[in-house]
Amino acid sequence: MQTEVFDVTPELASQWLTRNTNNRPLSKNTVQQLAGQIQRGEWQLTHQGIAFDEDDVLIDGQHRLAAIVRAGVTVPLTVTHGVPRTAFTVMDTGRKRTGRDALALAGEANATHLAAALRGLHLYLHAPNSAWSGASSVTSNDQLLVILDQHPGIRDSLNHGIALNRGCRITVTAATIGWYVTTTARPEIDQSSWLEGVVTGALLESGDPRLTLRNTMLGLAAGSAHRRRDDSREHLLYYLKSWNAWVEGRNVKLLRRSPNETMPRISRQSGVAQTVAKA
Repeated sequence: MQTEVFDVTPELASQWLTRNTNNRPLSKNTVQQLAGQIQRGEWQLTHQGIAFDEDDVLIDGQHRLAAIVRAGVTVPLTVTHGVPRTAFTVMDTGRKRTGRDALALAGEANATHLAAALRGLHLYLHAPNSAWSGASSVTSNDQLLVILDQHPGIRDSLNHGIALNRGCRITVTAATIGWYVTTTARPEIDQSSWLEGVVTGALLESGDPRLTLRNTMLGLAAGSAHRRRDDSREHLLYYLKSWNAWVEGRNVKLLRRSPNETMPRISRQSGVAQTVAKA
């Protein structure tokens, strides 16, 4: 076998794809994700590239080549010729490095929850009303690290998210994002009574938004197995609706999600129910 590094242009990638005569079906989602990484400048040269067999047939790297064509950008690739055709069965059988892995390698605690919260925060900020699933919701590992650098306060918010999850079964992702975006938008509000109320429900009367959120989350957790109990987008919508009512001093006795309902934005109003942090 012979391996070398090439600067692969979109034209060369397109030419090499014509040698892709016996490969697995091309995944459009994977191509889209890789093309996005290339366009954002996240592409890095590694030992993983493309490979041709003894007959110069492409047996590995079709998604990388298709992504180069789609992105329209030249990138460096490791190219290996003369790979035994029999090696095809063991290619790409290792576990892909996840966002959790990338954050853990960067020394972050609670990497699994942190990765999910960062993805959710990115979607809340940039696509709040889209479905939080499918190819359009994928966030690359490099993007997660950039988002964390831009929003370092999400680390502290994660601790509150975990506490809220333990108290009322809201997803850690939704609770973390909810805590982060409300404390960032309204730093003058002391949220200690919000946290205690949602977690414990102690001494709260019917209609108190904190108790309504708590009961709604516990009800979802104990609900039908046919309904998703861990829908972070739905949980965040309920969180923000309840928080807005709490900060405005309004009662809420029922939380529902209407068809095509948009994600609430943080209320700028002030009511009698909230406790204002002293300067």
